[in-house]
Amino acid sequence: MRRSARCPTSDMAKRGYHHGNLRQALVEAALDLVRDKGPTGFTLSEAAKKAGVTPAAVYRHFAGREDLIAEAARQGYEVFADLMQFAYDSGQPSALAAFEATGRAYLAFARRYPGHYIAMFESGISVNRTPELAAVAQRARDVLEKAATDLSQHIPPEKRPPAAMFSAHIWAMSHGVVELFARNSPGTQSPFSPEDLLESGIGVYLRGLGLIGADN
Repeated sequence: MRRSARCPTSDMAKRGYHHGNLRQALVEAALDLVRDKGPTGFTLSEAAKKAGVTPAAVYRHFAGREDLIAEAARQGYEVFADLMQFAYDSGQPSALAAFEATGRAYLAFARRYPGHYIAMFESGISVNRTPELAAVAQRARDVLEKAATDLSQHIPPEKRPPAAMFSAHIWAMSHGVVELFARNSPGTQSPFSPEDLLESGIGVYLRGLGLIGADN
Protein backbone atom coordinates (compact mmCIF):
# COMPACT_ATOMS: atom_id res chain seq x y z
CA MET A 1 0.00 0.00 0.00
CA ARG A 2 1.49 3.33 -1.01
CA ARG A 3 1.98 5.95 1.64
CA SER A 4 -0.24 9.01 1.69
CA ALA A 5 0.90 11.86 -0.50
CA ARG A 6 0.59 14.14 2.53
CA CYS A 7 3.30 12.23 4.35
CA PRO A 8 5.94 11.01 1.87
CA THR A 9 8.71 8.80 3.13
CA SER A 10 11.36 11.40 2.38
CA ASP A 11 9.67 13.85 4.74
CA MET A 12 9.33 11.16 7.38
CA ALA A 13 12.99 10.26 6.96
CA LYS A 14 14.15 13.84 7.35
CA ARG A 15 12.06 14.27 10.49
CA GLY A 16 13.57 11.06 11.84
CA TYR A 17 17.06 12.36 11.14
CA HIS A 18 16.44 15.68 12.86
CA HIS A 19 15.31 13.70 15.89
CA GLY A 20 18.54 11.72 15.83
CA ASN A 21 17.17 8.58 14.16
CA LEU A 22 19.32 8.62 11.04
CA ARG A 23 19.52 4.83 10.88
CA GLN A 24 15.75 4.48 10.57
CA ALA A 25 15.55 7.40 8.17
CA LEU A 26 17.91 5.54 5.84
CA VAL A 27 15.86 2.35 6.12
CA GLU A 28 12.70 4.25 5.20
CA ALA A 29 14.47 5.80 2.22
CA ALA A 30 15.76 2.40 1.12
CA LEU A 31 12.28 0.88 1.33
CA ASP A 32 10.92 3.47 -1.09
CA LEU A 33 13.86 2.98 -3.45
CA VAL A 34 13.60 -0.81 -3.29
CA ARG A 35 9.91 -0.60 -4.08
CA ASP A 36 10.35 1.83 -6.97
CA LYS A 37 13.68 0.72 -8.47
CA GLY A 38 14.31 -2.78 -7.17
CA PRO A 39 16.97 -3.90 -4.68
CA THR A 40 19.87 -3.30 -7.09
CA GLY A 41 18.47 -0.22 -8.80
CA PHE A 42 19.72 2.42 -6.39
CA THR A 43 22.93 3.51 -4.69
CA LEU A 44 23.74 4.41 -1.11
CA SER A 45 24.16 7.99 -2.30
CA GLU A 46 20.54 7.98 -3.49
CA ALA A 47 19.38 6.61 -0.16
CA ALA A 48 21.35 9.32 1.64
CA LYS A 49 19.90 12.04 -0.57
CA LYS A 50 16.36 10.77 0.03
CA ALA A 51 17.03 10.77 3.78
CA GLY A 52 18.39 14.30 3.58
CA VAL A 53 21.97 13.55 4.65
CA THR A 54 25.40 13.31 3.04
CA PRO A 55 26.59 9.98 1.62
CA ALA A 56 29.35 9.86 4.24
CA ALA A 57 26.73 9.81 6.99
CA VAL A 58 25.39 6.47 5.75
CA TYR A 59 28.61 4.68 6.66
CA ARG A 60 28.14 5.52 10.33
CA HIS A 61 25.39 2.91 10.33
CA PHE A 62 25.77 0.64 7.29
CA ALA A 63 28.84 -0.82 5.59
CA GLY A 64 27.09 -0.94 2.21
CA ARG A 65 23.81 -1.21 0.35
CA GLU A 66 23.42 -4.89 1.21
CA ASP A 67 23.62 -4.13 4.93
CA LEU A 68 20.99 -1.45 4.52
CA ILE A 69 18.67 -3.81 2.65
CA ALA A 70 19.30 -6.53 5.23
CA GLU A 71 18.07 -4.20 7.97
CA ALA A 72 14.98 -3.39 5.89
CA ALA A 73 14.42 -7.14 5.52
CA ARG A 74 14.83 -7.71 9.26
CA GLN A 75 12.23 -5.07 10.03
CA GLY A 76 9.97 -6.60 7.40
CA TYR A 77 10.23 -10.02 9.00
CA GLU A 78 9.30 -8.48 12.34
CA VAL A 79 6.08 -7.15 10.84
CA PHE A 80 5.53 -10.35 8.87
CA ALA A 81 5.97 -12.60 11.92
CA ASP A 82 3.55 -10.46 13.95
CA LEU A 83 1.00 -10.53 11.13
CA MET A 84 1.30 -14.30 10.78
CA GLN A 85 0.89 -14.74 14.54
CA PHE A 86 -2.18 -12.50 14.52
CA ALA A 87 -3.66 -14.51 11.65
CA TYR A 88 -2.98 -17.78 13.45
CA ASP A 89 -4.54 -16.51 16.66
CA SER A 90 -7.57 -15.12 14.84
CA GLY A 91 -8.41 -18.57 13.49
CA GLN A 92 -8.45 -20.26 16.87
CA PRO A 93 -9.79 -22.60 18.10
CA SER A 94 -10.21 -24.05 14.59
CA ALA A 95 -6.95 -25.54 13.29
CA LEU A 96 -8.30 -25.30 9.75
CA ALA A 97 -9.29 -21.64 10.05
CA ALA A 98 -5.93 -20.78 11.65
CA PHE A 99 -4.03 -22.52 8.87
CA GLU A 100 -5.99 -20.87 6.07
CA ALA A 101 -5.61 -17.47 7.76
CA THR A 102 -1.82 -17.71 7.70
CA GLY A 103 -1.89 -18.28 3.95
CA ARG A 104 -4.04 -15.20 3.43
CA ALA A 105 -1.75 -13.20 5.72
CA TYR A 106 1.15 -13.85 3.35
CA LEU A 107 -0.71 -12.25 0.47
CA ALA A 108 -1.90 -9.35 2.63
CA PHE A 109 1.64 -8.63 3.78
CA ALA A 110 3.03 -8.58 0.24
CA ARG A 111 0.40 -6.08 -0.83
CA ARG A 112 0.65 -3.78 2.16
CA TYR A 113 4.44 -3.77 2.56
CA PRO A 114 5.94 -4.09 -0.94
CA GLY A 115 9.30 -2.56 -0.03
CA HIS A 116 9.78 -4.93 2.88
CA TYR A 117 8.59 -7.89 0.80
CA ILE A 118 11.12 -7.19 -1.95
CA ALA A 119 13.93 -6.72 0.58
CA MET A 120 13.00 -10.03 2.22
CA PHE A 121 12.34 -12.25 -0.78
CA GLU A 122 13.70 -10.64 -3.95
CA SER A 123 16.93 -8.94 -2.94
CA GLY A 124 19.13 -12.03 -2.74
CA ILE A 125 20.01 -11.17 0.86
CA SER A 126 20.38 -14.37 2.89
CA VAL A 127 18.32 -14.67 6.06
CA ASN A 128 21.56 -15.89 7.65
CA ARG A 129 23.38 -12.63 6.95
CA THR A 130 22.96 -11.64 10.60
CA PRO A 131 21.82 -13.58 13.68
CA GLU A 132 19.02 -11.08 14.22
CA LEU A 133 17.67 -11.53 10.70
CA ALA A 134 17.89 -15.31 10.96
CA ALA A 135 16.04 -15.33 14.28
CA VAL A 136 13.09 -13.24 13.17
CA ALA A 137 12.79 -15.10 9.85
CA GLN A 138 12.62 -18.34 11.82
CA ARG A 139 9.93 -16.86 14.05
CA ALA A 140 7.76 -16.25 10.99
CA ARG A 141 8.33 -19.77 9.68
CA ASP A 142 7.55 -21.22 13.09
CA VAL A 143 4.05 -19.74 13.05
CA LEU A 144 3.17 -21.41 9.76
CA GLU A 145 4.73 -24.68 10.89
CA LYS A 146 2.73 -24.54 14.12
CA ALA A 147 -0.47 -24.04 12.11
CA ALA A 148 0.48 -27.00 9.91
CA THR A 149 1.29 -29.16 12.96
CA ASP A 150 -2.10 -28.42 14.52
CA LEU A 151 -3.96 -29.26 11.33
CA SER A 152 -1.95 -32.37 10.55
CA GLN A 153 -3.13 -33.97 13.78
CA HIS A 154 -6.39 -34.64 11.93
CA ILE A 155 -4.57 -36.83 9.39
CA PRO A 156 -3.94 -40.53 10.19
CA PRO A 157 -0.28 -40.93 11.25
CA GLU A 158 0.54 -43.24 8.34
CA LYS A 159 -0.67 -40.59 5.86
CA ARG A 160 0.60 -37.53 7.67
CA PRO A 161 3.34 -35.49 5.94
CA PRO A 162 5.98 -33.86 8.15
CA ALA A 163 4.70 -30.51 9.41
CA ALA A 164 7.77 -28.76 7.97
CA MET A 165 6.94 -30.16 4.52
CA PHE A 166 3.25 -29.34 4.93
CA SER A 167 3.99 -25.71 5.81
CA ALA A 168 6.65 -25.41 3.10
CA HIS A 169 4.12 -26.46 0.45
CA ILE A 170 1.68 -23.74 1.51
CA TRP A 171 4.46 -21.15 1.81
CA ALA A 172 5.60 -22.01 -1.72
CA MET A 173 2.03 -21.80 -3.04
CA SER A 174 1.44 -18.45 -1.34
CA HIS A 175 4.76 -17.10 -2.64
CA GLY A 176 3.97 -18.27 -6.17
CA VAL A 177 0.59 -16.56 -6.20
CA VAL A 178 2.15 -13.34 -4.92
CA GLU A 179 5.01 -13.37 -7.43
CA LEU A 180 2.94 -14.31 -10.47
CA PHE A 181 -0.41 -12.66 -9.86
CA ALA A 182 -0.27 -10.10 -7.06
CA ARG A 183 2.75 -8.04 -8.15
CA ASN A 184 1.73 -7.26 -11.72
CA SER A 185 4.34 -9.51 -13.31
CA PRO A 186 4.33 -9.04 -17.12
CA GLY A 187 2.42 -11.71 -19.00
CA THR A 188 0.89 -13.35 -15.93
CA GLN A 189 -2.57 -11.82 -15.79
CA SER A 190 -5.32 -14.11 -14.57
CA PRO A 191 -9.12 -13.84 -14.76
CA PHE A 192 -9.13 -14.77 -11.08
CA SER A 193 -8.05 -12.63 -8.16
CA PRO A 194 -4.91 -13.62 -6.23
CA GLU A 195 -7.13 -14.26 -3.21
CA ASP A 196 -9.30 -16.70 -5.15
CA LEU A 197 -6.27 -18.43 -6.66
CA LEU A 198 -4.68 -18.91 -3.26
CA GLU A 199 -7.87 -20.04 -1.53
CA SER A 200 -8.72 -22.56 -4.25
CA GLY A 201 -5.13 -23.84 -4.34
CA ILE A 202 -5.07 -24.39 -0.60
CA GLY A 203 -8.46 -26.07 -0.89
CA VAL A 204 -7.18 -28.53 -3.49
CA TYR A 205 -4.16 -29.30 -1.33
CA LEU A 206 -6.21 -29.85 1.82
CA ARG A 207 -8.76 -32.03 0.01
CA GLY A 208 -5.89 -34.17 -1.23
CA LEU A 209 -4.90 -34.73 2.40
CA GLY A 210 -8.48 -35.53 3.37
CA LEU A 211 -8.71 -32.50 5.64
CA ILE A 212 -11.78 -31.04 3.95
CA GLY A 213 -14.57 -32.75 2.06
CA ALA A 214 -14.96 -32.84 -1.71
CA ASP A 215 -18.00 -30.55 -1.43
CA ASN A 216 -16.08 -27.78 0.39
